[in-house]
Amino acid sequence: MYSKIVILTFPREVAQKALVCQLTRKYDLLFNILSAKISNKKEGYMVLEISSVSRAAFNKGVNFLKEQGVSVSSPEHRIYKDEEICTHCGACTAVCPTEALYIKRPQMEVIFDQEKCSVCELCVVTCPTRAMGLFSAETQDVA
Repeated sequence: MYSKIVILTFPREVAQKALVCQLTRKYDLLFNILSAKISNKKEGYMVLEISSVSRAAFNKGVNFLKEQGVSVSSPEHRIYKDEEICTHCGACTAVCPTEALYIKRPQMEVIFDQEKCSVCELCVVTCPTRAMGLFSAETQDVA
């Protein structure tokens, strides 16, 4: 299974069209909406995790979106966990919507799975020791 988090930016002309549902219908892709702000009167954005059986199927779906005028890019930031200052209090696990942060039992150790991270930044503002942070990565066009 191939899976990737992408940011879709919708121009005004296509904000009201049901394009994302076509990913499932036409291209057999699964998507999970991690964040969105769309208005039919102005442009909007969505952060999606898109999954497919192959990278080729993923690329076909992304190309469809681009043909419709949607900008598709990868997140420009990544989350990191500073293991040296983490106290494993678990506060971040309570706010993580994708379960990228979880407690390993019985050790009671906070584990960070970068692959599941949606870069929502909730852990960054929640962490009392500031062990969770952001680092910049260049925004890249997808596919």
